[in-house]
Amino acid sequence: MPQRSRGKIWTLVVLLLLLAVVGPISYLGWRQWVPGVKSLAAPTRFLGQKTTLTLKLEARRGNIARVELRVVQGGTSISVATQEGAFGRRVEIPVTIESAARGLREGAATLEVWARDDFWRPLRIDDRAIASYPVTVDLTPPKIELLAATQYLSPGGSGLVAFRVTGASRSTVTAGKLALPSFAWGPAEQGVRVALIALPWDFTPGAPLTITGEDEAGNTASRGIPASFKPRRFPKDTIEIKDGFLQVKVPELLPQHPADKPLVEGFLVINRELRRQAEEEKRRLAASTADKPLWEGAFVQPRNTKVFANFAETRAYVYGGRQIDTQVHFGFDLASTKQSPVPAANKGTVVFAGPLTIYGNTAIVDHGLGLQTLYAHLSSLGVKVGDAVEKGGELGRTGTTGLAIGDHLHFEVLVNGVSVTPLEWWDAKWIRDHISQPLKAAGLAEVGGATARDDAPARAATAKPARRLGR
Repeated sequence: MPQRSRGKIWTLVVLLLLLAVVGPISYLGWRQWVPGVKSLAAPTRFLGQKTTLTLKLEARRGNIARVELRVVQGGTSISVATQEGAFGRRVEIPVTIESAARGLREGAATLEVWARDDFWRPLRIDDRAIASYPVTVDLTPPKIELLAATQYLSPGGSGLVAFRVTGASRSTVTAGKLALPSFAWGPAEQGVRVALIALPWDFTPGAPLTITGEDEAGNTASRGIPASFKPRRFPKDTIEIKDGFLQVKVPELLPQHPADKPLVEGFLVINRELRRQAEEEKRRLAASTADKPLWEGAFVQPRNTKVFANFAETRAYVYGGRQIDTQVHFGFDLASTKQSPVPAANKGTVVFAGPLTIYGNTAIVDHGLGLQTLYAHLSSLGVKVGDAVEKGGELGRTGTTGLAIGDHLHFEVLVNGVSVTPLEWWDAKWIRDHISQPLKAAGLAEVGGATARDDAPARAATAKPARRLGR
């Protein structure tokens, strides 16, 4: 065999031997040094008495198999949470830390995230944190001081509470399950807040009225609002649905209703689904409120109008001699002459002007602190969103748009999107006793400008009217 051929063979042998030795070593080295788990975001900046946070983690290879949180304080490392399992490659893991039970103290600390994946490596080395974040341990809950509140409340009614909260980043007033926002009153450093209370028409007396404060660490404090509840009864009525009404209103409010389907089916969609959509929009618009009162004195009922359908009236809808639906009518229906001017009940800013499902052409005016008024079934609108209006300023003209036959105005008072009886806000004495008086008792400036000249009682009549179908 020629010398050159033997040299090539030996070279090939050496290369194969090198590959046989170096290949596995390189492969093992690659597996050993594949990056492990990484933290995608800082989970929190504060640790409170009991803090639930979310770890966002990603494994470069394999799945996350173990997670541990440690808090380092004063040179001491304390394990506060450990979880093991097949979590997946990119995960969000909720973790709850009970700081006091773990021996943490108030002050600065470092939160360390330790995690490993299930990717096989020749040597398993888990001797360092994958991420460290500065945190503050805060174990002191906020302090709530009740300053004053409306003493007597009724279902479907309103009130006010004034309180001082210290050390909280958020505060909420709740009436049963209903959350109501509060607003700063005066200099921020004083911590005084005011909230209008709204009780739904079906509010259960005895359900808790509570002020809750929460700080950035998740510490909470609560305080009850003392109040006496006066029962209130609401009327019932039966509305007969006729084919002529369906032929007019179903195409207007539900143009997509199939022509081969009974019109009464379309009515039920309108009376249920579109009604629900309108309620959701009212709640959404409640956030478009000024953080200060805009109203002045008592709210006004349009002149020469008569109430012919009452607030929180439960209506049974009958078609062909059979009850097909039941709904609650919010607000008052006010009758006057056709296409009568519709005045703003008080000073404020227009936050909605346009069609609103069953309400037809609608204007909603914000009066601040979550207080709003709604004007529906209008034949025309004379305002747009953002317009400032004065008490008595014309918003539009009455009409029959929406779920209404017969020209009239549907009027509502809303507190944080919840319909309450207009009778209270039409009465200057009620405003003075239930809104201004708690503010005065709290040592705060009165709101609404209720004066002696506003002391006339509400002019609304609630006698049962001649039958007319309305919202």
